[in-house]
Amino acid sequence: MKNPYILLLTAFAFLFTPVFSQEVIRLQSCSNEMISKQVDSLKNLYGNDGYVLLKEASISMESEFEMPVIIPLTQGSWYQFVFIGDYSSRLYEVRMYDWQERQVIYRQKRWGEIDGNVIVYSYVPQYSEFHMMKPVQVNKQKKKNLCGYVMLFKRTGADTGFVNPNSKNP
Repeated sequence: MKNPYILLLTAFAFLFTPVFSQEVIRLQSCSNEMISKQVDSLKNLYGNDGYVLLKEASISMESEFEMPVIIPLTQGSWYQFVFIGDYSSRLYEVRMYDWQERQVIYRQKRWGEIDGNVIVYSYVPQYSEFHMMKPVQVNKQKKKNLCGYVMLFKRTGADTGFVNPNSKNP
């Protein structure tokens, strides 16, 4: 070793350099009276249509940041997904990905549309696997502490309306 001092200096630099890491985004609940009324209304609507509520969560969000929600889905079951964003936001989007990270759903709404802060979509998975739903909302006034709400419903009973194209029955 020609320069042991370089090695020693490098070792000290690593030892005394503070370690920086990314801040972890944790799921936190929130409360919004307007969203609560919409949630109750949608629970009644889908309950009367033969759906069962599987999961629901209020989530505190940050403007322009996706909030990943991982959900296990069963092949051939009919699901209804709901995302409700803060009413003061201007843009709402939901993307859903399957286990292979292929985008299977994309929905977008803007403030001012009828039910603009609510995104609803149906989905019948081809495989039993985990899926990731990523809601995001854009708000110019409030950057943090935006309230959002996600719900997952599953169709019950034999009459789901789903026809399996691979079925051999006439």
